[in-house]
Amino acid sequence: MKTYNDSVHFYGRIWVALGIFLMIMVPVSTCVYYDAWPAFEHVFKGLLGVAPIFWTVGIIEVFTYAPMLGTGGTYLGFITGNLTSLKVPAALNAMQAANVEATSEEGEVISTIAIATSAIVTTLIIALGVLMLGYLQPLLESPVLTPAFDNILPALFGGLGVVYISKNWKIAIAPLVFMIVLFVLVPSLASSVGVLVPVGALVCIGVSRILYKKGKL
Repeated sequence: MKTYNDSVHFYGRIWVALGIFLMIMVPVSTCVYYDAWPAFEHVFKGLLGVAPIFWTVGIIEVFTYAPMLGTGGTYLGFITGNLTSLKVPAALNAMQAANVEATSEEGEVISTIAIATSAIVTTLIIALGVLMLGYLQPLLESPVLTPAFDNILPALFGGLGVVYISKNWKIAIAPLVFMIVLFVLVPSLASSVGVLVPVGALVCIGVSRILYKKGKL
């Protein structure tokens, strides 16, 4: 297992570095092609509003999702993206179906395969959607399907939540109550799911620790 982890860390770091390089090269290539370079103060002002949020969420997500996905799954998930709504549910559902833990060798393999399969299927569906966009656009923009598209994420996590909440409902009460109260008091936070998922995880971990010390778990 040590040799496997060493290999995953080696290649994972390379692919993460390449991913960051490619993302940076998109705006750089655009600037080079059009010979249009924005002033530093404009870039700084733009980054000041969004970068700290993304940096914070990125750091928190690593600590939140890495124990769930394993070594290979973590690298592959962060490189391919869309963790919260796709990669994490796919990996957790696969490990749940196989009845394995994320920290086990079996869980490591299944998590990686699940995330890889999810990435491949997503790419194929997106490619198919692009090719058929002209035919599908009237259907996708139909008012009948609008409510379904608005509730894809709640339906996805609702289905997974039932499985995991039923395992130990005591752990689920605190983050559930916290999020309900938070959204009722501040409805505008509904658009900040990426930030609040790790926050909910931290609340869950803290309350679980307290319950464990009191012998309630």
